[in-house]
Amino acid sequence: MIPNEMILKTAYKYAEKAFQKDEVPVGAVIYNTCTKEIIACAHNQTEMKKNPLAHAEILAIQKACKKLGVKRLNGYSLFVTLEPCTMCAGALSWARLDNVFFGAFDPKTGGIQQGAKVFTHTQTHHKPNVQGGFDEEKNSQILTQFFKQKRK
Repeated sequence: MIPNEMILKTAYKYAEKAFQKDEVPVGAVIYNTCTKEIIACAHNQTEMKKNPLAHAEILAIQKACKKLGVKRLNGYSLFVTLEPCTMCAGALSWARLDNVFFGAFDPKTGGIQQGAKVFTHTQTHHKPNVQGGFDEEKNSQILTQFFKQKRK
């Protein structure tokens, strides 16, 4: 499945919002694959909320579940600009998302195709379809730019 270009642009727009707020620039979108509707969008807010759990993926899941009045997101997809970390990959499994599309690969802290590889473990009871590398260069560049500025 090739993700909708508009959704990828929306996720990137949220990464830019995070960048402007001095947060690690990651944006996430929850999308209803049947109705073709964006349900929730979020960006990293760990600094603003003073909360290490305030990753874009977690916040998007929370918003979507609250909006829909559900605890699981069967029939929905996540679009995120960076490969989810181990914590977020676990949350994606618990949320029962059908698909996860991500932009840049994260060789340091990624939890899907790097590091813990959460969805490869037999203990992981729900494994969404995962595709990575969408707009990888663009999504990697904003992260590189952000961390370059941080090091100055």
